[in-house]
Amino acid sequence: MRILENNISAFGFSNEKGGAHTSRTMMLDELRVLLAYVGDPEASKTDYVKVIVENNCLGKRSGKTRILTSRHLIDLYSLNPETTIFRALLYFWQRDIEGQPKLALLCAYARDVILRTCAPFILSFQEGSVIFREALEEHIEKNFPGRFSKATLKSTAQNVNSTFTHAGHIIGKAKKIRSKALPTAGSVSYALFLGYLMGIRGASLFKTEYINLLECSYDKAIELAADASRRGWIVFKRVGDVVEVLFPNLLNSQEMEWVREQNQTTSKIL
Repeated sequence: MRILENNISAFGFSNEKGGAHTSRTMMLDELRVLLAYVGDPEASKTDYVKVIVENNCLGKRSGKTRILTSRHLIDLYSLNPETTIFRALLYFWQRDIEGQPKLALLCAYARDVILRTCAPFILSFQEGSVIFREALEEHIEKNFPGRFSKATLKSTAQNVNSTFTHAGHIIGKAKKIRSKALPTAGSVSYALFLGYLMGIRGASLFKTEYINLLECSYDKAIELAADASRRGWIVFKRVGDVVEVLFPNLLNSQEMEWVREQNQTTSKIL
């Protein structure tokens, strides 16, 4: 079950109106360059903004563009190591190079309401199907009636398509064709962690919207979670149908307290 937004916003989830995808993609290339340039998991949000704006590590032409770029990256990823989901992103980013596009998608999905709204539409297409931009524009307009101009609808649809192309759900440039994403041990672990922060426990963690975003079956997710556990990234235990997943490497003492409160709230409701 879902915990109310005000209980999970402290972890870094966002349901704010707008979203970077009205003007940018999930900015995978910029994120890769930025994280490689900084190279310090304890770097502060101020440090990230400084290297973008002052050092111009992303090679932007003007000061205004640098500032806008930093704002979009903050919207998508927070860039704050005190934010749980960004710190966890960094943890898996360093350990699962192949899974980086999926890791970026998961974090952006947790923070961008437009991307979350569009994901079910993209995932509804069968592999090999053509995804027309105009159909995605209609989907966005249906979910946000009258909110965007025709030009913004077009650019937003293009940006969303590009994000899912970078993540492996779509192939092609001019013609967008649905393909199947390939999950990794790190991306599945991060998806499980996001579900855990939402208050989901046990076997249900393997059936969340985050696992679904990776197009990962229950059995495959179990297999990859076991692999991640062997690597020491997470703790995965399974006895018959009883499943437990823990994240001792990813939560500080304050966050553990929030999780305990979350467990108590869930138990009372159930």
